[in-house]
This record gives sequence, structure tokens and C-alpha cells, in this order.
Amino acid sequence: MKRLPLLASVLLALPFTASADKSVAPAAPIDIAAETFKLDNGLTVIVHTDRKAPIVAVNLWYHVGSKNELPGRTGFAHLFEHLMFQGSENHEGEFFTPFEEVGATDQNGTTDFDRTNYFQNVPTTALDMALFMESDRMGHLLGAIDQKVLDEQRGVVQNEKRQGENAPYGKMFDGILTGLFPRVTLIAGRRSDRWMI
Repeated sequence: MKRLPLLASVLLALPFTASADKSVAPAAPIDIAAETFKLDNGLTVIVHTDRKAPIVAVNLWYHVGSKNELPGRTGFAHLFEHLMFQGSENHEGEFFTPFEEVGATDQNGTTDFDRTNYFQNVPTTALDMALFMESDRMGHLLGAIDQKVLDEQRGVVQNEKRQGENAPYGKMFDGILTGLFPRVTLIAGRRSDRWMI
């Protein structure tokens, strides 16, 4: 197992060993006009306006991920990502349903080491609904979670973990991470944690 950190270091360094073509001009800086402000509740809002199409992209980021988890209690940020798609105290049923009814596209959520985000593209006429649904699940999730919903989503997360591990080289990324950073908290959790069993 001592070879793993060395192997990981070599694999991570490979992309940087290729010679750079110095004849290519540097890319122009990217400047996307956006308005940024903070609400009284602490939420930072970034708005970029582009009127080429009658759609709105809504993307909420929570600054919580696997880095916030404790040893023996990993995978909870990913589990909560799933639970937040299961309705709220004010909306019974899956979060996707009202969005499908208004024609939303590209709707999902992701969890990483330092954040969990939810996103959807909706017609401009559905922006109020999208913002209500996002704020509703942010503030009224707890009363919508029962044992049945928890067990179902725990099973989904466990299955995602198994699918990732069973894919070719599926355990390699986790092995490299834990070899380089022994105290890293894996996003999907460790199978040895009690709730994952």
C-alpha cells in the first residue's frame, strides 16, 4: 500500500509534464457581466442577464460537502442531496414533478468535497416557481422526511456507491485520494460506516 501515494503522485503529475506550445497566444480574459448582492438572510445572489432565449438557469450552492463530515459518519452530504429531491412540508412528492410540468431542463444536484448544488433551467415564466421550490426545500425539508423516504434514499446512495466501485477502475479515485490524503472524507461515504451497511 505504500506504493499508492507514489503512483498517485506520478499519475497526477503526468498532465503537467507535456511540453507547452509557446506559439499559441494567451487567451483573452473572460468577462461575464454579473450583479452580486447579499440578502438579509446571508444568501449571496449572482445574477447574469442574457436575453437571447426565454429561459432562466437557477443554480443554488450550499457550502457543505464531505469535508464537513466526521470519521465514521461519511456520505451524509450526498444523502441529504438526495433527500432534498423528495419534497418538503409544502410540496408532497418528488421535487422534479412541478418542474417537468413547466418544461424545465437540465435539472439535477451534485455533491463535492466543499459544496452541494442544485440546478435547473426553466422558462422565464417559471422563475417564481423555481425560486419558491428552492427556498421551500431549504427551509421546510425536515417535516417531509419520514423513515420510508430516508430508507429509500439511503438505498439509492448505497447503490450509487456500489455502481461506482464496480465500474472499471471504480475504486482507483478513492484509493488515490485516501493514499495521498489519509484523512480525506469520501463524497459517497465509506462502506464501513454504519449507516452504509
